[in-house]
Amino acid sequence: MPTIHDLDTPSILIDVARAEANIARAQAHADKNGLKLRPHIKTHKLPYWAKKQMAAGAVGITCQKIGEAEVMADAGLTDIFLPYNILGRAKLERLKALHGRVTLSVTADSMDTLEGLAAAFTDAGHPLSVLVECDTGMGRCGVQTANEAVALARLIDKAGGLTFGGLMTYPAAGRAAEAEAWLATAKQALAASGLACERISSGGTPDMWRSVDASVVTEYRPGTYIYLDRYQVAKGVGTLDDCALTVLATVVSHPTATRAILDSGSKALSSDTLGLKDFGELMGVPGALVTGLSEEHGTVTLSGDGRLRIGERVRVVPDHCCVVTNLFNEVNLIDDEKVLETLPVAARGLMT
Repeated sequence: MPTIHDLDTPSILIDVARAEANIARAQAHADKNGLKLRPHIKTHKLPYWAKKQMAAGAVGITCQKIGEAEVMADAGLTDIFLPYNILGRAKLERLKALHGRVTLSVTADSMDTLEGLAAAFTDAGHPLSVLVECDTGMGRCGVQTANEAVALARLIDKAGGLTFGGLMTYPAAGRAAEAEAWLATAKQALAASGLACERISSGGTPDMWRSVDASVVTEYRPGTYIYLDRYQVAKGVGTLDDCALTVLATVVSHPTATRAILDSGSKALSSDTLGLKDFGELMGVPGALVTGLSEEHGTVTLSGDGRLRIGERVRVVPDHCCVVTNLFNEVNLIDDEKVLETLPVAARGLMT
């Protein structure tokens, strides 16, 4: 059996035991709190892990783009949520074809999106479920008020080929209570208008672990929880020992006692730090931080007595694992240093 020492660098390593433990932990938390779990595949982009998540008890999966959903449908996943405004004839045709294959739901936050969906989906016997996206503090997509949510929900309810599926949000990190209050107000407004709202979907790995007593949220869409990364560790979700994804890299230069260079730059580690000061850190090398990236070079700053050897292979825990996944054609599933399987990243680069 090959080992990680047989791999060329840079390469992605996925510790299977850690990933499976993270799946089990999140599912147990959701079950305990009466939440339906609908994991976001943006983190792993692999049918392999989507099926593991479903086997653990997830009700379905979340995809951000139609291309991702098509890959998952081809692999046998049958319940898919696309929380994204779908616009344009080409995308609507693909969405309609996907609707004929799987249980599908989408979101909308404007009349423009709804008009396209209503024109494309006209079969009252097989309506498309549409949730209203709500901006509960993230400042991205979403209606701004509960009244706007009710207005769109009414339009969805009246469209022959659509059915009102509920409310969806992606809350700002650390502001789950604010999102909860917003959604509760919207649910009450919908009820006053005679519209039932049985599904309220929220997301974001860090806030999943907060107390959810009397929550109006019925469904949660965590993504990063399966691998974790330095950002999640900084938010207290887990420790570095829980991080399943690392990037295997080689030290190619050591110009000074405190500076080493890896063969992994922004094209392998990503410059998306989610606000963290550094870009990653080295496993098993205390105080060794990736402090700079150019395209093919990663600068490691060493503190204390730490020193690396030119040619030494190291494992980097990145700040944001989701972006790193999309930079590689394949991942290596590992058990300690054994390579169990190498898988193509099936939904990589599918931006449409």
